[in-house]
Amino acid sequence: MNRVEKLIAEMALPVIAAPMFTVSNPAMALAVCAEGLMGTFPAHTTRSVEMLAEWLTIMDEGLAKLANSGGGAIGPFGVNLVVHPTNPRLAGDLDLCIEHKVPVILTSKGAPGEVFDRVHDYGGVVFHDIASARHAEKALEAGADGLIAVCGGAGGHCGTINPFALVNEVRQLTDKALILAGAVTTGRDVLAAQVMGADLVYMGTRFINTEESSASDGYRQMIVEAKSNDVFFTAAMDGAPANLLAASLVRAGVDLEDLKRQTPGAIISAQENKKRWKDVWSAGHGVGAIHDVLSVSALCDRLKAEYAEARAGLNRLSAVPA
Repeated sequence: MNRVEKLIAEMALPVIAAPMFTVSNPAMALAVCAEGLMGTFPAHTTRSVEMLAEWLTIMDEGLAKLANSGGGAIGPFGVNLVVHPTNPRLAGDLDLCIEHKVPVILTSKGAPGEVFDRVHDYGGVVFHDIASARHAEKALEAGADGLIAVCGGAGGHCGTINPFALVNEVRQLTDKALILAGAVTTGRDVLAAQVMGADLVYMGTRFINTEESSASDGYRQMIVEAKSNDVFFTAAMDGAPANLLAASLVRAGVDLEDLKRQTPGAIISAQENKKRWKDVWSAGHGVGAIHDVLSVSALCDRLKAEYAEARAGLNRLSAVPA
């Protein structure tokens, strides 16, 4: 059993609480790990390398307490790093993750083999964001241990390919770990992803509506009220395709019809418009199944129960004669 297989086998449910900018934090990550799932946060949510060092220390101390508590399975911990050369903090953030021996590094926007090598040197694993088979090929060539298939319907920056299509294409390239991202909201969805060929899932939007997240009450309420057709897809925010809550765009004074006609980055590049974007909120197509705000513990209990029920249903179905 290799490192990735061991990591997955020791999880209580094959779910990664996705690293969400300004939403994920150490409290949420630790609460997720306490339930045997993978807790994460993005390094770029912190305002400085010094703040990232503080967060990593909180995680080290919190995980040590969990280990000494004698409870159930403790999930692994991961940090998202933007590994594109334009990220001025990459070197410092990576050095800190290496110093703290973060078990899982979740990389995006580029696939530099030298970064992957440095993570492997201390025994860590790397899961890399991909949105197409070509992205997958590059990440595999660079040495990624697993691929995060960011499909159409994911919140925030996202891909556009249907999950069935992308999973099938990637599975033709590798038998390495595959993580499915995009509108995964319930325990039943987790099982469906496994049946499709994924090993793990990324679950983001559902974890926004947890008590431990850094999301505002207004953000959470907007998710409760939203349906999938209230999610607006655009590349005008920063040049990369993203799914955003339409109501937050309208509240920020954005004309959605005008936004449809904008070239990527045109609106956000205007200095006078920068302030209004701070309250533009992202979400995936799974919002229509989210009707409440729960503690991480209560949400994980629900996911586990839904997953077990779905598995039982699948077993009953398989027992029916053809």
